[in-house]
Order: sequence, then structure tokens, then C-alpha cells
Amino acid sequence: MKPILILLSAATLWSQSALAEFRVQSSDISNGTPMPKAQEFNGFGCEGGNLSPQLSWSGAPEGTKSFAITAYDPDAPTGSGWWHWLAFNIPADVTSLKTGASGNTMPEGSTESRTDYGVPGFGGACPPKGDKAHRYQFTVFALNTDKLDLAPDSSGALIGYYLNGHALAKTTLEALYQRP
Repeated sequence: MKPILILLSAATLWSQSALAEFRVQSSDISNGTPMPKAQEFNGFGCEGGNLSPQLSWSGAPEGTKSFAITAYDPDAPTGSGWWHWLAFNIPADVTSLKTGASGNTMPEGSTESRTDYGVPGFGGACPPKGDKAHRYQFTVFALNTDKLDLAPDSSGALIGYYLNGHALAKTTLEALYQRP
């Protein structure tokens, strides 16, 4: 193998392993398993606790200046999914949120934007009764900017555009929810 290919291969492996270290976990929800009723919405016919789950993340890449969190249901019968949570401008020294932090104990300076329920803050799972289990993707973004200059009523699509444009890395925990 030529020296330049060896160097490129080593750089690729290093960058992949650096990104692989960034991960999110939760004491409330688990990857690939059903969420508890505490994370179900309270409204639209649902009667859950509407509590944002505890989340913690580690291994953010060097240069991270802030974090953002989204919760998204790609299975919602809308043609465009459903935004359940959009939080950004979370300071870089914050690496966890407690259960129910949305609307209560979010870090100073952070912004929670309008979800598809029409209000800011976490809006829990509420798939149609009898529908298949929906996937709820909780994604933490490590961003290269300390602040996204977006209004609190910005759409999920606009926020997603800025998050992807400023992402150094992202990590997702995907939980499930179904109503019989």
C-alpha cells in the first residue's frame, strides 16, 4: 500500500472512531424498546405524563460550542413526520437533562421552540390508536456555534436546516411507542 493511502486510511479510521464516541443515553427510555406512559402526551386523546425523558451525552467532538436536542416521529401520518421537541443553544458545558426538564429546568440560555403541537417544549408520544409502533428519535447535536439566532417559534424544518449546517456530530436514541 502506498504511504498516502495508509495516511488517508488512518485519518478515516481516526475520524470515524472520534465520531463513534459521541453517544446519548437515558435512564427513562432505551434504544429499540417501548417508552413508558410518562413520555406520552397529555392531550389529543392521550393521557400520559408528557415528561421529557432524562438524557445524558458524552464524547462530544473537540470544538463543540453548544448542543441541541430534537425528538422526531418519522412514522406520524402527516407526510412529513412530527416534531416532538426542538431545543437549542444548550451550553457546551451541559451534558445531561433531568426527567421533565422541558419547560422547567432547561439550562440558562437555551431555547425550546414550537413543536408540531403548536407550543414550545416537549410534547410526548401520541400515535393514533391501533397504529403500528412509532419510532421516536431523540437526537443530540454537537454544534460548532454557541448560538443559533433563531426565534422560539421557528419551524422544525428551519431548525433542522441550521442544526445540520452546524453539526460537528450527532447521536440518536430511538425509542418506540404504540397505543392499543
